[in-house]
Amino acid sequence: MAIITLSQITIYPIKSLAGISVASCPVVTTGLQYDRQWMLVDVDGQFLSQRRLPKMAAIKTALIGRHLRISVPDKADLVLPLMPAQGGEVPCRIWEDACIARHVSTEADLWFSDALGQECRLVYFPDNEIRRVDPNYALAGDQTAFSDGFPFLLVSENSLACLNEAMQLPMPMARFRPNVVVSGCAGYAEDSWREIRIGGIEFRLPKPCSRCSIPTIDPDTAETGKEPLFTLNRTRKWQNKVYFGQNALHNQTGVLSVGDPVTILQTGEKQPPI
Repeated sequence: MAIITLSQITIYPIKSLAGISVASCPVVTTGLQYDRQWMLVDVDGQFLSQRRLPKMAAIKTALIGRHLRISVPDKADLVLPLMPAQGGEVPCRIWEDACIARHVSTEADLWFSDALGQECRLVYFPDNEIRRVDPNYALAGDQTAFSDGFPFLLVSENSLACLNEAMQLPMPMARFRPNVVVSGCAGYAEDSWREIRIGGIEFRLPKPCSRCSIPTIDPDTAETGKEPLFTLNRTRKWQNKVYFGQNALHNQTGVLSVGDPVTILQTGEKQPPI
């Protein structure tokens, strides 16, 4: 029997900016520690993403000690404390959800406004804020921070291999922005997983991830193309949406580490049913 393991962990401290690959990461109530804890909003408090500003993809992030470093070519780095000072309240919206964020700093606002060519503010998710996951797919206690809707996105390495074979392109996993990547299973095996355990943490996989235009953006250049949506429309389309990867919810806090074993606890009908 094939051994399935956790092969990659990626956190995205600032929503829609580049991610950070880590060997190990604490799992907190809202998901991976520091994942989508910060977010850029426009003057109306609406979240900003690569869908609107593709150049966000090329802004890099790094964890340096107790700080988050943000960098872009030809501009001095911005360095922020991982434990920000208590800023003023900023009402903001993520899709249909309204929440109260906290302002980071005027310095950060100016840095990002200049880098993106758009007036914006940097906010963070405060410890006392609670953002529930859609109750159609979640339990009452499930929470997330500034993610689109779920604290985790899971993809298997062989699912990407299947897609790359169909495209005849060597597309990197970074295009799809998963938090956890697993190896040792067949392509799209995760479509039928309902409950799994990674290391000592159990996960529920209630919903496949429908894909927007973000995977068409090259994370190194911020240039856009037709793939992978062109091929996903041909191979992974259901009810007028295309799917790649599975949204996931965690039952416990703890620590995830690359190399952790993955155990399939329950399976069901394929999501999507294709």
